[in-house]
Amino acid sequence: MSNEKKRLVWVPFSLALAVIIGIFLGRYYDVISRKTSTLFSGENKVEALLNMIEAEYVDTVSQEKLVEDVMPKIINELDPHSVYIPASDVEGVNEELEGNFSGIGIQFNLMNDTINVVSVISGGPSEKAGLLPGDRIVSVNDSVFVGKELTNEKVLKTLKGTKGTEVVLGVKRNTSKKPLSFKVTRGDIPVNSVDVAYMLSPKTGYIKISKFGRTTYDEFMNALARLRKQGADRYVIDLRSNPGGYMDAVINMVNEFLPKDRLIVYAEGKSFPRNDAYATGTGAFQNNQIVVLTDEWSASSSEIFAGAIQDNDRGLIIGRRTFGKGLVQQQYPFGDGSAVRLTVARYYTPSGRSIQKEYKMGDNEDYSMDLMNRYLHGEFFNQDSIKQNEEMVYTTIGGRKVYGGGGIMPDIFVPRDTAGITSYYNNVINQGLLFQFAFNYADRHRDELSKAKDHKSILPYLNGDMLLNEFVNYAAEKGVKPRPVYINISRNLIVNQLQSYIARNILGDDAFYPLFFRDDVTLRKAQELLDQGKGFPNTEKEK
Repeated sequence: MSNEKKRLVWVPFSLALAVIIGIFLGRYYDVISRKTSTLFSGENKVEALLNMIEAEYVDTVSQEKLVEDVMPKIINELDPHSVYIPASDVEGVNEELEGNFSGIGIQFNLMNDTINVVSVISGGPSEKAGLLPGDRIVSVNDSVFVGKELTNEKVLKTLKGTKGTEVVLGVKRNTSKKPLSFKVTRGDIPVNSVDVAYMLSPKTGYIKISKFGRTTYDEFMNALARLRKQGADRYVIDLRSNPGGYMDAVINMVNEFLPKDRLIVYAEGKSFPRNDAYATGTGAFQNNQIVVLTDEWSASSSEIFAGAIQDNDRGLIIGRRTFGKGLVQQQYPFGDGSAVRLTVARYYTPSGRSIQKEYKMGDNEDYSMDLMNRYLHGEFFNQDSIKQNEEMVYTTIGGRKVYGGGGIMPDIFVPRDTAGITSYYNNVINQGLLFQFAFNYADRHRDELSKAKDHKSILPYLNGDMLLNEFVNYAAEKGVKPRPVYINISRNLIVNQLQSYIARNILGDDAFYPLFFRDDVTLRKAQELLDQGKGFPNTEKEK
């Protein structure tokens, strides 16, 4: 048979085969098409995709892991402060603001791969069981608990627990040759947000607030009452490095200083109708001079506080420009115990300023570099380096100009203090040697130092020259070579911190802060202005 005839015979067969294959493929693709149509016709593509993977994917895949991986990625496409919280982290994230948690009641640090008890919370479970500052915890429930694998997170997870449960701690104590054993029953441990309150001078009270939690307002009022009883009639409110917290707490606190019907703050969002907070006029400190201290780490509720005081011309803001977080988050729980903190509104100061600095949706990297860029630009050291947004000018109730577009600019700028900082100081700080030496020194001299009752009475036991010499030798043993010129430049800074940390290890924060802040330039400026009666802004000069 010729090639031409062969071709003619195969053509009909080929056509028939093509039709059959086409019908088959048509059916196959029709099925895929229908599945695709069904997949993308619903309202929730993510859920549909997960269902398809579960039903059709070639290998077995953990749906739970897929969800946990994808949730943060979705949230990261929003603003920088919306966040997904895995179920394992929710309790720890919440308890910082809730006011208490269940644990054993100690402050500790990890040093030489061992848990060192810095202080024992008064009235807490560990104090009742007999633990003391300076104890080293070396075992938990008869299992060795030391080593390089220890982390703060691992220690916290192990020592915290349900109220009423017991934990057996093996302790090494300098005054005992044998290890000691203590059975501690976990209980409620307060999480204080007012770090300290004390008198700066016979008339000036000082209060440092670390965050705005559920109990902060009550703590704040107790502190104000104690200081007033000691003679204070003017106050310094330190919000430096305060990251914020509950808005209700800060509204109640600002209310204590403002006259009736003054606007404190308002919040508004797409699905969040404008909500204004006004002073009730019941505040007990409406006529007292106040100064608020801020820095680049003061954020959120701290900025509400500073903005309300500034816009109402109620007091002075001293320090450096704040962080610039003006977004309000609402926490929504999921059934598996996880949660999402979703931005639902922006808050505004009384003059109408949005404190939130600029950001791009989904671009958290540039946002997180903002403080570093401000530092490199010189903003922390020179007021002239700060560029105010001249297109966002507002006025306080007294007519002073204030600016929006990112944080609260203080009324009086105080640059970051770099006095005494040298390469030697940075070396001993970076290696944690100041803290380690202070802990060991306090432990070796605990009996003698415990005779002191406050920060003033402990200083005679802590001779600066002797401390410095002993510390330099200690640092040399740890590999930091003495450099006399730099040591002399850093002398006051090193001695001040050594005395402060030793005092904290013996007497707690009530002794630590008054010593640590002795030479604080921002605090000194605040006290100076209050002593001169300048705690109220001069609005006439700027009108």
